[in-house]
Amino acid sequence: MVWVAGGTFLMGSVDFYPEERPVHRVAVDGFWIDAYPVTAAQFRRFVRETGYVTVAERPLDPADYLDADPELLVPGSLVFRKSTRPVDLDDVRNWWDYLPGALWKRPEGPGSTINGRDRHPVVHVAYEDAQVYATWAGKELPTEAEWEFAARGGLEGAAFAWGDEHFPDGKAMANTWQGEFPWQNLKLDGHERTSPVGFYPPNGHGLYDMTGNVWEWTSDYFTAGHPDEADTPCCVPRNPRVTAAQPSNGLAQPGAHIPRKVIKGGSHLCAPNYCLRYRPAARQSEAVDTSAGHVGFRCVVRG
Repeated sequence: MVWVAGGTFLMGSVDFYPEERPVHRVAVDGFWIDAYPVTAAQFRRFVRETGYVTVAERPLDPADYLDADPELLVPGSLVFRKSTRPVDLDDVRNWWDYLPGALWKRPEGPGSTINGRDRHPVVHVAYEDAQVYATWAGKELPTEAEWEFAARGGLEGAAFAWGDEHFPDGKAMANTWQGEFPWQNLKLDGHERTSPVGFYPPNGHGLYDMTGNVWEWTSDYFTAGHPDEADTPCCVPRNPRVTAAQPSNGLAQPGAHIPRKVIKGGSHLCAPNYCLRYRPAARQSEAVDTSAGHVGFRCVVRG
């Protein structure tokens, strides 16, 4: 783990997506944070020692998914499927499949394996899975503010974790989609899916893969933007948390009744033409019951 000294910073951005607004100053106390996302090998050890069964391996309750195809109410997870041509980017069904039998040790579904990927981030972990692992390890999941403060690496207001230039000197600084998503992956860095943790340079705090590779769970419930009171100049929020589930519900989409947490950092599926979210300020909602092939996590220990 790496120690991140406490301090204040400008959280959010006005330059990209509306949910990142308003920019506001936040204070956090010092904390320890994993230098890398939790790996497949670490998660395998956790499962072997505890016998834990992930959300993706459990039967689904039809009462929770009234609009779902009954044939899909079997254990599984979301797996990315590259399209063969440009598609409508407003319909995620053009590249996501709910695949029965997909889980952390079979990331592409039945017949796949994590053999040879011990140092890749574990994926197909739902929020509960990450939380239980963190407790087992004597740690916790970071708040959104802690995560963003750590990801910035001391660069106040920079667009990316390494600065403002997308590809400095033509070099990829994170595992992201290079080409036109979701059909053209140029793989300029040699990676089509996840990459081993630590493959790319660390940020200013010595943290690896804070952006790109996999999205990471935080403990905060999702709201459509940062709280309005955060923009009050008189008071700087200290160690803010969003602990109420209700604000993250009610979104106009299927499964809106299921609480959503904030995930941060973007993934190897983020591209400039879709989801330019491999940035510290970027944030997205993820239903707590959902697991996918591009979502992982890392943990913190508070000082």
